[in-house]
Amino acid sequence: MKKSVFRSTFLVALAVLAASLALIMGVLYNYFSQQLTQELKNETEYVAQGLEAGGEDYLSGLSNQSGSTRITLIDADGTVLYDSKATASSMENHSDREEVQEALESGTGQSVRYSNTLSERTVNYAVLLESGQVLRLSGTQMTVWALIGGMLQPILLVVAVAIALSGLLAYRTSKRVVEPLNKVDLEHPLESPDVYDELAPFLTRIERQNRQIREQIQALKEQKDEFDTITYQMDEGLVVLDHKGNILSINRRGEEIFGVNQSCVGQHCIALGRSVKVINVLKQCLNGIASQEEFALNDREYSILGTPVSLADEKSGAVVLLLDITQSHQAEQLRREFSANVSHELKTPLTSISGYAELMQSGLVKQEDMVSFAGKIYQEATRLIQLVEDILRLSQLDEGETTFHQDSVELLGLAQQVAGRLEPAAYQHGVHLEVTGEPCTIEGYTQVLDEMIYNLVENAIKYNKDNGSVTVTVQKQPGGPVVSVADTGIGIPIEHQGRVFERFYRVDKSHSKATGGTGLGLSIVKHGALLHNAKLTLDSRENVGTTIQIQFSDTTD
Repeated sequence: MKKSVFRSTFLVALAVLAASLALIMGVLYNYFSQQLTQELKNETEYVAQGLEAGGEDYLSGLSNQSGSTRITLIDADGTVLYDSKATASSMENHSDREEVQEALESGTGQSVRYSNTLSERTVNYAVLLESGQVLRLSGTQMTVWALIGGMLQPILLVVAVAIALSGLLAYRTSKRVVEPLNKVDLEHPLESPDVYDELAPFLTRIERQNRQIREQIQALKEQKDEFDTITYQMDEGLVVLDHKGNILSINRRGEEIFGVNQSCVGQHCIALGRSVKVINVLKQCLNGIASQEEFALNDREYSILGTPVSLADEKSGAVVLLLDITQSHQAEQLRREFSANVSHELKTPLTSISGYAELMQSGLVKQEDMVSFAGKIYQEATRLIQLVEDILRLSQLDEGETTFHQDSVELLGLAQQVAGRLEPAAYQHGVHLEVTGEPCTIEGYTQVLDEMIYNLVENAIKYNKDNGSVTVTVQKQPGGPVVSVADTGIGIPIEHQGRVFERFYRVDKSHSKATGGTGLGLSIVKHGALLHNAKLTLDSRENVGTTIQIQFSDTTD
């Protein structure tokens, strides 16, 4: 605004200067013209009187004193009788001259002629003498442009000074005009001092608009805070893009998945990663096509869903949702493996039972071998029943369901009971079984805890060496009660230690089947520990022994 005021003021000053110069030059030129005409008129009268008194000899005397004035004597027929600047005989007839004609008619005559070549203006004044002759005096005056040219240097000096003064005046005026406007407090316009009264309606409107803007900003901030709070708590990743593919918002989970932070907001969505499937989904949803893909990132499986957003039938952006489907994939994989393993495990005893029964039915079994065959059928049936029971128990633990009542369980007494039931098996395998420790009580499911300790101790006996030992220890630790089962058996190779708690997983399948195991014991232990929020640890060295600990966090001692 300051520049506009300065420019307008400066141009007005220049316009006034130009108009003033033009007016002054016009007035001066007109004044000089009138002055010249009056002087010619007076001189003509003086010369006419002298001519009538002294004759043409009087004109000869004046020829050297006339200066720039030209004196011409013309006869009634237009013949030039005398001229102070030229030879009379060589001059053309002047009867057609305007000033001569007027003098012959009315006694006096006047005319003005211009010379573009010489840039001069010639003023002629003529009077009729008593002799019938016409006396004419002529004077020259420069034209306006010639006058300006002659005064160019002082004019330029005046113009330069005027321009400088105009610039200074325009600068000071613009500064004084704009200064009160610059002092206006746009946040509180009505409180601004020294403001023009004419701006009051404008400032009132600004104040009203400021209030509306503040209210809208506050509402938007509250909505954004609410949106951020909701999206921050989401377990799914959420990314919002504009129509150009720039990131408008990304929640905490989205940052974790893509390994970025809030600095990526405002950048193009390519900053989220270079996975072909991710880029394909982003491109399609930005083109107005909903899309979904599954991709792997950092050992996790994700599903990405892109949905375009349109406003007034125009694409305005997209919303991208990321779901962690690792557990569902793993669960699906476990279900497939479980189904395959269950089918295989059930098929083996059923095939044996069917084979033995078929032989007995066909009469191919001798009478004295019937008892042996019946024993084998009973053994396989018992194994089948145990397998089904373990599968049902594992299924219950998987779903977090149990029909047992939760109560206080004393772990040392429970371990001693389990050891008492397994003492015959330990004696049969030549293994020394011992329970040590101190009483510890937790809130839990007695039968599940019993099965957990039973499976650990049973495995320690089965996979032990001759004259080996199994030690069950119950003790208090800062993190909670700990049940530890240590043996001096064959141990578990390190490459198998990460999988021994999986269903039906066996390190040595031939040895496991020889001992009658179902492959579900340690898996039941694992799920029982999850049910009790307990931590399970394994420490094993091949041909040295294995120690498995269950640490419980909840105690009521």
